[in-house]
Amino acid sequence: FLLNSVQELCKTSVASMGDEIKICDIGLWGLAVMGQNFALNMASHGFKVCVGNRTFSKVELTVQRAKDEGGLPLVGAPTAEEFISKLSKPRKVVILVMAGKPVDDTIAQLSAFMEEGDIIIDGGNEWYPNSIRRAKELEPKNIMFVGMGISGGEEGARNGPSLMPGG
Repeated sequence: FLLNSVQELCKTSVASMGDEIKICDIGLWGLAVMGQNFALNMASHGFKVCVGNRTFSKVELTVQRAKDEGGLPLVGAPTAEEFISKLSKPRKVVILVMAGKPVDDTIAQLSAFMEEGDIIIDGGNEWYPNSIRRAKELEPKNIMFVGMGISGGEEGARNGPSLMPGG
């Protein structure tokens, strides 16, 4: 369900940075250890992934890792707006940022560029009342929200995480 657009055609354009930009199947925002490895995992399974982070150096590092690991289908974006613009509709965005206020701040930043029918998946192990609140806050925009804990640490995120979506 969440990644059903993998069969869509990949559109391309030229980025200002000189890289080819793909219209990606899914986006992942938050590139600490878990985020980098989960993005590379999805890319290694053939999904076209766009990554973003509040510090662009992490984006550059993750894009380089994808190149070094065999040219995986992963691109980066320097801003939230460009990140969202690189995703196929309906957009699917996994966020992996520190629990609490950083999640709220990230949702506010990304949802400003999202549309009805898009989905945000919080991959952190957040306290469930916060997930319920966030889903309700996104309802007026008709943006769907799923809390989905990701377990398995760095190795699991890269090679086989336990994904625990809420309802």
